[in-house]
Amino acid sequence: MALLVGVLHLSAFAAAREGGIETAVSSTAPPLTHTHPLSLYLPAVLLPPPPLPPPLPPPLIFSDTAPIDFTAVADVLAEEGLVLAFNKIGFHHGMGGIAGDDPEFVQMLTDLDAAGVPIFLKSADNAQPIFIAQQLMQNSGVPHTLVFRRASGPGGDYNVPDYGRPPQEAAALHWQLHMDGFPPELDPSLIWVETVNEVDKQRAEWLGEFALETARLAIADGFRWAAFGFASGEPERAHWQTPSMLAFLRLAGAHPDQIAIALHEYSLDVTNIGLWYPHLIGRFQDLFAVCDAHNIPRPTVLITEWGWEADRVPAPEQAMADIAWVSWLYAAYPQVKGAAIWFLGGGDFGGIAQQARLLIEPVRQYSLTYYFGYTPGIGQIDPLLFMPPGSNYADDNRER
Repeated sequence: MALLVGVLHLSAFAAAREGGIETAVSSTAPPLTHTHPLSLYLPAVLLPPPPLPPPLPPPLIFSDTAPIDFTAVADVLAEEGLVLAFNKIGFHHGMGGIAGDDPEFVQMLTDLDAAGVPIFLKSADNAQPIFIAQQLMQNSGVPHTLVFRRASGPGGDYNVPDYGRPPQEAAALHWQLHMDGFPPELDPSLIWVETVNEVDKQRAEWLGEFALETARLAIADGFRWAAFGFASGEPERAHWQTPSMLAFLRLAGAHPDQIAIALHEYSLDVTNIGLWYPHLIGRFQDLFAVCDAHNIPRPTVLITEWGWEADRVPAPEQAMADIAWVSWLYAAYPQVKGAAIWFLGGGDFGGIAQQARLLIEPVRQYSLTYYFGYTPGIGQIDPLLFMPPGSNYADDNRER
C-alpha cells in the first residue's frame, strides 16, 4: 500500500474510516531491584508466544489550519477507536552550527509547546536547546521527548565503553564518566540521557550485559537512559536475540518510561529517502518483530539521529515530502517517540547546519497543521503497508 494520496479534514473522517483490529496488551513489570541482572528476565519456560492478529491498518492522515484544538481532536478520534498522534520528526542539535537560542529555532519550540504538540529534540554536548525545551515542558506539562548526550570531554571515550573490561565494570566506569559531565541545569527525570553511540554490533552478548548494568545504575540515580545508539542499518536480528540482549529487552519493555533503545535511521541517499526501506529507514521494525516473536513488550525507541546523508539535506520541498512519509510510518508505532534530523550543530559535516536550518519553519508549520489517527493495539508487522516511493522492497517481497 502506498502512502495515502491526499489528506482528510476531520469533518470527512467518519466516511473515510476503515475498520481495524484492536488488541489490548498488558504485562507485569519485573522489579527494578535485583542482585543479578540476568536472573529475573529469562523466561522460566520457553513457550511459543501466542500468534499476533493481522497487521493493523495504517494511520489516517489529517490536516487543518492552525490553531487546532488537539484536545477536541483527540476526543473525536477516540469516538472512532483511534488515538491521536503528532509529527515525530524534530532536530538534532550540538555545539557550533546554529545557536541553541536562535530566534527561529526557539520560536518553533515555543509555538509547538503552546499548541500542545510534543517536541522531539536531541543535542550532543550543547545543553542550551535542551534546557530551553525543558523549561517549556516544566511550565506546560506537554510531554516533549528531550535527549542529551555528552560526546566529548576529559577523562575518556564518551562514545563507546571499554570493550576490554568485563561488561559490568565497563558499565560502572562509563556511567560515572557521563555523570561527571552531566549538565547540572538538566533535570534527569524529564530528559533522556544517551551515553553510547554506534556501538559494535558484533559484541551483542557483551552489550546486553553492559546495558543491563547501565540500566540498573541509571534507575538507581534517577535517570532515564537510552541504550546503544546503533548505526543506520544495524544491528541484525540475531544480535537482538543473544541471552543477555533478550534479558535487556525484557527490562526495557517492562519499563518504557525509564529505559529506551536509541537507534539511528538514515537513507544514505539524499535523493531517495526510501531506497533501502525497511533496512535503513524503518529498521526499528526488525527490533519490534524480534520482541513480538519472544513475547516481549515493544520497548520505547528514540531515533536519535535521522536523515539522509552525513553532510547533505535535501531542499525543503523534497525534505518535507520525505518527512511526511516518515511521520506517517512512525505514527503507527506509539513506542517510537520521535526522530532527530541531522544536524543543526557544527563540525566537519559540509555545512549541513545551514541546510537543516531551512527545515525549521516547514517542520514547525507541518507539526501545527498535520496529525494522525492510529489504531491502538499490537498487530503483525508488515513493512509493505508503508512503502515509500523508490523502494525496491515491494518487488523483492510481494510474494511471501
